[in-house]
Amino acid sequence: MKSWLWSSARLDVRKIALGAAALALVAGTASSAIAAEPLTFINLQHNPWTVVAKEKGIFKEEFDKVGIKEVNLIASGAAELSGAESAGLNRGSIAIAQRMLYPATAHRANGLDAVVVWVSEASNKYRTPLLARAENTEINSIADMEGKIYGSNRVGCSYTSVYEAFDAAGLPLDTKQRTGKIRYKGVENNGARNAALLSGAVDGLATHIGNNSGAALYLSGKVKIVGRTVENGVYENGAGRVSFFAMRDFAESYPDAVKAFLISYRRATAWIQANVDEASEIISKGTRVPIEIARFQIVDPSGYEFIAGDENADSVRKAIHDFQDWYIAHGDDVFTDRKLDDRQIAEFVDGKFFRGGKYSIYQ
Repeated sequence: MKSWLWSSARLDVRKIALGAAALALVAGTASSAIAAEPLTFINLQHNPWTVVAKEKGIFKEEFDKVGIKEVNLIASGAAELSGAESAGLNRGSIAIAQRMLYPATAHRANGLDAVVVWVSEASNKYRTPLLARAENTEINSIADMEGKIYGSNRVGCSYTSVYEAFDAAGLPLDTKQRTGKIRYKGVENNGARNAALLSGAVDGLATHIGNNSGAALYLSGKVKIVGRTVENGVYENGAGRVSFFAMRDFAESYPDAVKAFLISYRRATAWIQANVDEASEIISKGTRVPIEIARFQIVDPSGYEFIAGDENADSVRKAIHDFQDWYIAHGDDVFTDRKLDDRQIAEFVDGKFFRGGKYSIYQ
């Protein structure tokens, strides 16, 4: 049974609903009882595009149509660990989370009962470059990482992008099952990863230079790009795609809310791309970063907040199959232990939000 902690008041209602459902021995799930409740507010992640959607009234217009009168943007703390969004979903502190497709799928493999409601087009070689300290004259390419220390979070693009790139260069990364040719050091926080690289605790780091933390690091001039992801590889075509995912109960109980969210995303990103200067000012103010960092995230090809979606659910399912199989074949210790089967992948990608689905934005 999942918890939906939309608010303390909502929790009280939930307890009443669950108790009534149990006493009446009504067929179906507790989420059916919850679905009867109107959803009057929604908590979403605080990020560049949601800041714009709220500031320009897009959220109000779209969520008003489905009876949701309040949209709250929840900012993660500076000390938040990578993967914390899965706990946020599971505990109900946010309704819909954004991560790349590999971590979203890994969360599902680790037991999170979530579904994917939107996935982007393929990634590109600019999104997650391998960085080294600018002053480090020993490392200027992927080949120079042999015997060096690579630092990243385990379930995220910092790991999955270079895992493929290192393997293609004949320099496999250390895993739990084997000793590779590049040492691996787990660092599960954005700020700590940047500090580890700059301090020399690690020699290399791949990160999204299109987000606040990565852009600040890259634009500091203290790092240099020494490697790229494999072009047309499994990371670009599958694992590195952006996804939105929600708990299954939520997607089943409130599909109109999910659709309103996706329409808001499409409208906001289109407006941002057409109004870069004003959008940069809104993002700078709303996310409290210098305006050059806000603008960089919009115009640089590494950006991933403002991109188009893959309309085809089966295409997304195939992408998951392909990258899962590749990572297993190359020693991935998440999917080797907990591989999703065909049925699980089919159910994980919620078809009603893709083309042809009842709640699709692609008409």
